Amino acid sequence: MPESNAASAGSQTLSRGIRVLEVLASSERNLSIDELAAALGVHRSIAYRLLRTLEHHALVARDSAGRVGLGSGLAALASGIARDLQTAALPHLDAVANELGMTCLLAVLLDRDEAVTLVSAAPRGNLAVVSYRPGHRHPITRGAPGKAILLQLPAGAWPDVSPELGAELEKARTRGYTTSHDEVVPSLRAVAVPLSLPGQPPAAIAVIHVSLPQAEEQIAARLQSAAAALTAAFGA
Repeated sequence: MPESNAASAGSQTLSRGIRVLEVLASSERNLSIDELAAALGVHRSIAYRLLRTLEHHALVARDSAGRVGLGSGLAALASGIARDLQTAALPHLDAVANELGMTCLLAVLLDRDEAVTLVSAAPRGNLAVVSYRPGHRHPITRGAPGKAILLQLPAGAWPDVSPELGAELEKARTRGYTTSHDEVVPSLRAVAVPLSLPGQPPAAIAVIHVSLPQAEEQIAARLQSAAAALTAAFGA
């Protein structure tokens, strides 16, 4: 194979391997090989070869039913990513989660049009806990955390925004928080506030649950308090 073709093939394989991890990170459950192949748009045999390589490095693992999820090897890779921000944020997310009885998370801008959950905390002693794992990605045009990040970007840097979303963002800018219902995960409601820290990408602190235990503005006020405390703790 000519060198240029070999490099191209290697780059495609690497890209597909990364895409496998992205698909698994955004899924709420482990996936079959057929489901992964469909998500990647490749033949099952190609998906299987990618999984074998990722398994060798403990980046993915299979459960007793043969379905695939993220592996323990990712923890070592992820431990150094935004470690200072994760460490500073977690106590504040824990406090909000336990006070409101809702899962609390910090999401950051991943690229021009996606947000990724960096760290999350679930309330202790609550049987109706919503799981929202770090690594979950979604467009910044959907979901309260994404829209809170979108508020911090100049309009010229926005992805395509509908007139309806534009009007919603203007209202959110005035009141200082964003909301969503059924936009990223079916049945979930969310409230989020913007978080801006020096040297960090635009971020948001949010809570999610199937219902809101308090009025939106009360929840937003608690999130704004947490954002201010995190800003101070982070040395901003």
